[in-house]
Amino acid sequence: MRRLFICFAILTCIISVAGCAGVSQKSAEDRPFFQTEYQQSSHGKKTAFDRLFELDPGHIDVKVSPEYSECPPARIAVLPFIDRGSAQFVVDKMPVTFRNKKERDRWAWTDAQRLRRYMQGYMAAREFLVDNLTIVDAVLQAHGIKDGEDLEAVPPAALGQWLGVDAVVYGTVLHYESYYGFLIAAQQVSVRGRIVSTHDGHELVSFDATRDRTNLMPAIDPLDMVINSVQTFLDLRDIEIARSEDEACREIMVRIPVSQKLREQLVREATQRIVTQGGDLPPSLAPSTGSSEYLQNDSLNLPQ
Repeated sequence: MRRLFICFAILTCIISVAGCAGVSQKSAEDRPFFQTEYQQSSHGKKTAFDRLFELDPGHIDVKVSPEYSECPPARIAVLPFIDRGSAQFVVDKMPVTFRNKKERDRWAWTDAQRLRRYMQGYMAAREFLVDNLTIVDAVLQAHGIKDGEDLEAVPPAALGQWLGVDAVVYGTVLHYESYYGFLIAAQQVSVRGRIVSTHDGHELVSFDATRDRTNLMPAIDPLDMVINSVQTFLDLRDIEIARSEDEACREIMVRIPVSQKLREQLVREATQRIVTQGGDLPPSLAPSTGSSEYLQNDSLNLPQ
């Protein structure tokens, strides 16, 4: 038995060395940039099997208006999110903290802005030009905006003028809740919001998302029950809440279709700036029959 184990270990080492030696610098392929991406509209989107496997009964509802496809917003500002929850740490519908008014105000702001930052991050990874959150907050403060009521009273057109954007994102955190039942634990985050055009005030996108992160650890033996109860209790950690926040915003953004029209527009504007500044276009963008003819071409070969 010992000889068999030694032979297996030696064979594993030989295979590992051979595998590492097989990928040499000479044989490595050149990998060009700017390729068409696979699964851009499905990567990160949960399927029914994923929800069943992870015991996630939550829902993601995203509605996109036809106006979004016709005139997608290039520059977007994510406004401060509003927290409608209790601003307490809630387990099984019961608050386990007793925060005063000042603490509740700070925790409500903290919870709401965590989701806001995730939303801003996923939007910035797309074709949008997303304003820096610090700048957005500074502009709103300069105009006397103190809370959600003040913010909602300002017309989208005025926000567009203040921030210089084509659309604004409103968001409301409905609740943060935790559940614990010895052999099962769950974290639930719920957010609702909309993207509104600052040009005409029309709603371009609406979203309503609830993310449930559940851990079920069944057991029969009494000792296993104790061990599993401790493990599920540890699922109430802050990192698990952060994962729920991240997944809720990711699944919202993956359901908003990529605008090829906007991508082409941004490339044309970037090319125009290069030409206007008197710079040389990169070989991949340089037209063969003149810059003006290229800039009028709407069929750019952009990566998907």
